[in-house]
Amino acid sequence: MNIFSILEQIDTMLYKEYNLLHLIIFGNLKNICMSFIFPPSLQKLPRTFYTNPVLTVAKNLLGKFIVKNDTNTILLGKIVEVEAYREDDPASHSYKKRKTERNSVMFEEGGHLYVYFTYGMHFCANIVTGRKHIGEAVLIRAVEPIEGIDVMRKNRKFSNNHTDIKNLTNGPAKFCYGFGITKKYNGIDLFSDSFFIAEEQSQTQKFKIISSTRIGIKKGTEKKWRFFIEGNEFVSR
Repeated sequence: MNIFSILEQIDTMLYKEYNLLHLIIFGNLKNICMSFIFPPSLQKLPRTFYTNPVLTVAKNLLGKFIVKNDTNTILLGKIVEVEAYREDDPASHSYKKRKTERNSVMFEEGGHLYVYFTYGMHFCANIVTGRKHIGEAVLIRAVEPIEGIDVMRKNRKFSNNHTDIKNLTNGPAKFCYGFGITKKYNGIDLFSDSFFIAEEQSQTQKFKIISSTRIGIKKGTEKKWRFFIEGNEFVSR
């Protein structure tokens, strides 16, 4: 039994005994426990971070932390590889501002999650950027797993003998599988408490950003809009 299961039992007990008072008691208790699990140095990114041009946001996302907290376990990972897609980019779903039911989330204001199904078998997750109606997003290509690794391993169906986690979330589909991201997360606002991106307040990270051509596309192949952290072992390739 994990700490969240215990907290839920306490919550139920307090609700039965003290009704609305349980909200205050349980909320404080949960926040105390969360402080031991979720690094207090992390702060949720503001909306203005996402409303910048896509190439700026793409590079700035490196080293930031994705947090998924809608189950009994927090999943936390550091973004180490991304790709940018713009409305004037023939490789983008929004090329020439073509809006469809599938890609409509791309045209929302920056700070939403765009999830799509590809090759009839995988999900890919993107961070929408820019102002509303623009149509640009950053593909999350690879994440360094930090917290909730056992859940990620289970989601990826890793055997007990599979101890190497370097390929746990080192690809767009692997990341979605590991974090349990499906179509139901399409359009989620990244300012919810269940799914968001955060940064270290101290800004102590130092790394070199490498740019290259993007992977697995047939158009716009000349654009060096893939960005990754040099030397990070969780980069896809």
